[in-house]
Amino acid sequence: MSSFNRRAVLSGSVTSLALAMAGCVGPGTPGPVATATVTPGEPAAIAGLEPKYSAMYGPDTSGPFPVPAVKTSIIKPGFVRKLVDYKTTEPVGTIVIDPHAHYLYHVEANGMAMRYGVGVGREGFAWKGEAIIKTKQEWPDWYPPKEMIARTPGMAKSLAELQSGIGMHGGPRNPLGARAMYLWQGNKDTLFRIHGTTEPQSIGTSASSGCIRMINQDAIDLYSRVPEGTRVVVL
Repeated sequence: MSSFNRRAVLSGSVTSLALAMAGCVGPGTPGPVATATVTPGEPAAIAGLEPKYSAMYGPDTSGPFPVPAVKTSIIKPGFVRKLVDYKTTEPVGTIVIDPHAHYLYHVEANGMAMRYGVGVGREGFAWKGEAIIKTKQEWPDWYPPKEMIARTPGMAKSLAELQSGIGMHGGPRNPLGARAMYLWQGNKDTLFRIHGTTEPQSIGTSASSGCIRMINQDAIDLYSRVPEGTRVVVL
């Protein structure tokens, strides 16, 4: 398994970069899928997508916390969840992430994949390699590193002493969103996660501290499709 390539140009070292990335900020059946063609620059409402869009990104009240609907204007054209043709040598069930295109693909049978728009790491927090989903959590707690707390005014007021340290309980204000999938290499936590977000407008951008952000509804959908042990490849 190849190792991650973490360009520590902001922190000056792999160790301090890993600590920063731990913050990751800056079950059921899969939901409905839009299969109409959408090209960049096209409004999401055209090509018959609007009814399916409303179903995919409408409110979700099935869990302990409500997930609000996402406004059509927030999701950038081209980043709506969609079943697409996808040629790859990766086996069915693999997650392939293309950070340059801001897409996550869940490989399906017959040359198809479920494609999701994602937000990825900003300059200095880019990475590539392979990992597996070691664990998954619904409404996960968040543990920002001390460095992040120190440089973010007011953050400490929203944190509390939790089971594993100073952090924030899972919930609608938590930066990890409704779902998190934790990426490991062997017995080592990479500190990278695939997770939901409280900032759906960041999908399609490079703004995170290395983690892969998804719209909460998309994170819930992917979570329902992939078991622990799923292989993840970051191009």
